[in-house]
Amino acid sequence: MKDFINVGLLGAGTVGGGVLQVLEKNADKIAKEVGKPVKITKVLDRNVEARQKEYGDQYYFTADADEVLNDPEIDIVVELLGREHPAKEYIAQAFANGKHVVTANKDVLARYGAELFPLAEEHGCDFMFEASVCGGIPIIGPMKTSMAGNKINSIMGIVNGTTNYMLSKMADEHLDYDEVLKDAQEKGYAESDPTADVGGLDAARKVVILASIAFNTRFSLDDVKVEGIENVEACDIKYASSLGYAVKLLGIAKNDTENGVTLRVTPTMIPLGHPLAGVNGVYNAVFVNGDAIGEAMFLGLGAGRLPTASSVCGDIIDIARNMQHKSTGRINCTCFEEKKLCPPEKMSAPAYIRLQVADKPGALAAIAAAFGAQNVSLRNVIQTNDVLSSKAEIVVITHSVSEANLQMALQILSVLPVVEKISCVIRVEDSRLA
Repeated sequence: MKDFINVGLLGAGTVGGGVLQVLEKNADKIAKEVGKPVKITKVLDRNVEARQKEYGDQYYFTADADEVLNDPEIDIVVELLGREHPAKEYIAQAFANGKHVVTANKDVLARYGAELFPLAEEHGCDFMFEASVCGGIPIIGPMKTSMAGNKINSIMGIVNGTTNYMLSKMADEHLDYDEVLKDAQEKGYAESDPTADVGGLDAARKVVILASIAFNTRFSLDDVKVEGIENVEACDIKYASSLGYAVKLLGIAKNDTENGVTLRVTPTMIPLGHPLAGVNGVYNAVFVNGDAIGEAMFLGLGAGRLPTASSVCGDIIDIARNMQHKSTGRINCTCFEEKKLCPPEKMSAPAYIRLQVADKPGALAAIAAAFGAQNVSLRNVIQTNDVLSSKAEIVVITHSVSEANLQMALQILSVLPVVEKISCVIRVEDSRLA
């Protein structure tokens, strides 16, 4: 038996630096929890000279990944490089060499999980990825262990801090989208190219991971219906509030035993009394419904140097404990079923729709008729008139409607002479509108 659990770190950037900090700061506590010290043996980084100046002789830095991946003394490889490549290839190489892997890489997991999990199992390796979804919030582990006895019915989550910050600021300060995006970029919450966040793709990757675990079925990005927040305006949030709702970008996974699994990321209106409605700023939260646990919510910081490092270090410690007790490979891929996806025409939810219309007699009747022709029942209707421009704005909230009927109604509305523009469509999660 070796005196240390040796760890190779791929990437010493923001999160990697946090991992070094946590493992050093809590070294004595971690050694007692594991049974022996956990030691970073080698660190891969593009700028070796700069890192050596930063850390001195405390760690061995290299720009050659093979020095880490092929070192027989390294037990655990921690991949924190981000992006799909070469991270995916490095993880595969680590497994081939019999090394356990910890990653925070949602991109690799969402696209290549079906390939990497069997590889880990083949080589008897642990593969842990708590930090890949919601940073410091423990959700992957509890779903695989504490909630393993449940049949999960649904998951709803605020899983992207950038968009939650933006929507919260739009609600609190009545600002427009462009203003809050600029603010988020200045504060470092949004990238210079924010497409992955505001367009919903970042959240979609996390939904794939959560749904695959929750429903024991391997899903892909192509299975997720994705819409971003680009078309949400301050007035939509104001209308929502007046109707008793908050607007959030939600990742939603539902298992309907009759119609199949629905996966989507969309701006969503939820009742102000729902626990997710009060989650603001850069915080993330995941709301789980299971047949035994009922409803449970996991809340915390979804990103950041130390919160994410906390989850990474937790995985390292878990693997180190497994090694000590010769029980690695104890929890492998849990995707042992093949649940079907819900056909688009059978997906259903209530909807909020905001229209710009001509202020003419019969306009509202024509719009109501278009909805009625597609069996879309209206729950709420709000009309505001601008007497100076002879235009009106109509807002409706429907009862639950199939996606096929909703899209057909929107197509009809788009060609009605009285409708000038369909300004915004937001899904609604409200059991009262079923």
